[in-house]
Amino acid sequence: MSDAPPEIADFPLPAEGQRRVIIQTLSPAVEGGRFAAKGTLGEPVVVEADVFTDGHDAVVCDVLYRDQGEKTWQRVAMEPLGNDRWRGSFVPDQLGAMLYTVAAWVDPLATWRKDLAKRAAAGQDLRIELLRGAELVNRAAARAAGEDAERLREWGRVLANERKPPDARAAAAQDETLYAIARRHPDPDHVLEHPHLVVEIDRARARYSTWYEMFPRSSSPQPGRHGTFADCEARVPYIAAMGFDVLYLPPIHPIGTSVRKGPNNAPSASKADVGSPWAIGAAAGGHLAVHPQLGTLDDFRRLMRRARELGIEIALDIAFQCSPDHPYVREHPEWFLKRPDGTIQYAENPPKKYQDIYPFYFETPAWRELWQELAHVVDFWMAQGVRIFRVDNPHTKPFALWEWLIARARRAHPEVIFLAEAFTRPEVMYRLAKLGFTQSYTYFTWRNTRQELTSYFTELTTAPVRDFFRPNLWPNTPDILSEYLQSGGRPASMVRLVLAATLGASYGIYGPAFELIERVPREAGSEEYLDSEKYQLRHWDLERSDSLRDLITRVNRIRSENPALQSDRGLTFHGCDNEMLIVYSKTTPDRENAILVVANLDPHNRQSGWVQLDLAALGLDGSQPFQAHDLLSGARYPWQGPRNFVLLDPANAPAHILRVRHRVHSERDFDYFV
Repeated sequence: MSDAPPEIADFPLPAEGQRRVIIQTLSPAVEGGRFAAKGTLGEPVVVEADVFTDGHDAVVCDVLYRDQGEKTWQRVAMEPLGNDRWRGSFVPDQLGAMLYTVAAWVDPLATWRKDLAKRAAAGQDLRIELLRGAELVNRAAARAAGEDAERLREWGRVLANERKPPDARAAAAQDETLYAIARRHPDPDHVLEHPHLVVEIDRARARYSTWYEMFPRSSSPQPGRHGTFADCEARVPYIAAMGFDVLYLPPIHPIGTSVRKGPNNAPSASKADVGSPWAIGAAAGGHLAVHPQLGTLDDFRRLMRRARELGIEIALDIAFQCSPDHPYVREHPEWFLKRPDGTIQYAENPPKKYQDIYPFYFETPAWRELWQELAHVVDFWMAQGVRIFRVDNPHTKPFALWEWLIARARRAHPEVIFLAEAFTRPEVMYRLAKLGFTQSYTYFTWRNTRQELTSYFTELTTAPVRDFFRPNLWPNTPDILSEYLQSGGRPASMVRLVLAATLGASYGIYGPAFELIERVPREAGSEEYLDSEKYQLRHWDLERSDSLRDLITRVNRIRSENPALQSDRGLTFHGCDNEMLIVYSKTTPDRENAILVVANLDPHNRQSGWVQLDLAALGLDGSQPFQAHDLLSGARYPWQGPRNFVLLDPANAPAHILRVRHRVHSERDFDYFV
């Protein structure tokens, strides 16, 4: 009878008292599993965890995974990394949500086999230990069925057969095939499973994509004429030839006429002024209509088909806001905030005023109806075949809206991609990615020094950020002409292209402004373009001799031919004795493809220095020479060891994109590199 005082006499025993194993620090786990991690179809999902127990018994663990709609778990054994850290992986074979977890247990059979080998090596008597092992194997056989059970029973008989020499039975105890069978049938009372987590599996374009932004209304070959979808269709081969696979179109909807903005964001416009595409809605319709001067829905669908034939997807802008002329303003005034004087509150970012745009009022009592209508907008364009959306200013709408809307869209079309255009505080940008945005704009545009770039991309490509945030890098946008591009001229555009295309697996440019090196700001200190396409038609001479078209084509071909550049994993920064030179590499997990980039961050001056390479990160043997093949110029450099010299002239070649190759045969020439 217990001598415990009454208040603890019936204190309950733990339900899992026989589960001695500990599982902790599982990754990927976004906020402990509150949000899904991100994965890609066909790309391994690497799972790690700290797994350990008391004492010295052997621990084993598996990764368990299954599609959310399935009931049966698939298992992959995890391997020890040292210091109680374990790793395993699985390759998803379908889109959508997958569940995964780690199961672990203290395995008496594994402990016995390990100790038996030590006893045998020490020359100890093994007879009793072999009988004990036979008992453990027979217990596993009792938990198994069919062929597994029969093979385990036979193994138990061999171990217990005292007519055979102990050495032969000890050797049989180390049979890895038979142990693998026993390992599949642990005592369920001893197995601990970590709570299940979710990884959202996207298609490959979510991980690796190359974007080109273009205003359809400026695509006309005749100056002063409003462009059409047919003009865009004629422009697609030009874009495809440069190697882009996503064509992003700013809003294609009717544009309001009330308080329309004029050129350079002038507060008033003439009848000839075309206004901002983001001032959505007019007599011709709203978010479900196309601008009459662009064409019809049939014309838009034909544009999508032509683009698809050339390997390009159309990405459509989603901007949840209205012009004063939008049908919603008349039909649903409850969706907008009224000011004390009875007028509707227009968009403001004091001291800036956007009188041509009415934001939705998400605190309206009619928020449910508003959400449903916004989801209907996405449904409508998905019904037209759109599977990529660039979302304008998502950080100014409720987080809960995006979590619901994106999950809803992915349930119908798990291949859909959402890019978050949010240049705001880091935690807000990260929250949007956790909520479901597939890709995200970044601060790359304003990261110019080596320290800034190294620090920022180390953050983006290491846990926990890499598990939920996929960066999409843009040197310029219609809203952003950085000071670096303004002052650095052609060399600045060249080096920023190389950085965007090699630091990130996904990047984009706003063209033709980028390839034609448009760099005049609206006024001193502004990041706005002079004569911005946001407010007026532009005519572009695509055949200009100073175009960066050829360089862009080469860079995109390099990306398509080198798998290392198609992932945000495998990024390593290397040393250099000159702060104006940045050195980094991208490698595939097997190191078969290794790309080394050296870039001159000074657009005005030649820079030279000695790079200090992490040879192990490149998969190189420090005792052997190797070739650095510049994929931009075609030059081949014989290098050896970690320290090598570079000289970069920004006027001619502001960067090297080097494929690192191993020398395997001859010391006489470069023909024997692989």
